Amino acid sequence: MHAMHKVRETVQACASPAAYYDPKFSAHALKVLPGEYIVTGRDVMLVTVLGSCVSACIRDPLARVGGMNHFMLPDLENGGIANESARYGSYAMEMLINELLKRGASRSRLECKVFGGGAVLAGFTVSNVGKRNGQFVKRYLATEGLSISAEDLYDVCPRRVHYWPLTGRVMVKRLASANDTDVLASESMYRHKLAESPTAGSVELF
Repeated sequence: MHAMHKVRETVQACASPAAYYDPKFSAHALKVLPGEYIVTGRDVMLVTVLGSCVSACIRDPLARVGGMNHFMLPDLENGGIANESARYGSYAMEMLINELLKRGASRSRLECKVFGGGAVLAGFTVSNVGKRNGQFVKRYLATEGLSISAEDLYDVCPRRVHYWPLTGRVMVKRLASANDTDVLASESMYRHKLAESPTAGSVELF
């Protein structure tokens, strides 16, 4: 199997997202889990919880389509290679942007907002994965000529992000404890999924 296929195993469109009604915001909502992205033209709220992972929230206000991803670069510890790690992040961003373009968005009109990258996971002190995630997403967008209109990155806290893709409204709640067990469990499972993806050729997703 080609190495790019292995990246696809850990970056995927959310075919059946967890949907619910949020009475606090009086909004229908869809959850974006680690390794997923959602693009929609519906009047819904996209919600995710971030620790060291990052999310890019991107929309085209004229085409009225927008989306959110949620990803983490593979760990550089245990023999990971920086260029290969960045290749994974590039794929995660390309999947989101390409789906927006398929639905009528124009690259010149894309509005980008980025969140996450907190230093919340034990065992990442060497590679500082949260900071790397944040730096990557900013560098990727700059390279693509896409400006960032809002961001909330780094620090040591998990975040809950609420994003309305039709209006571009974002609400970020910094969670009280950096030891939030649900966030740690979710991102630890995602980290292991990245590390356990089989590899071939010159790409090792560690």
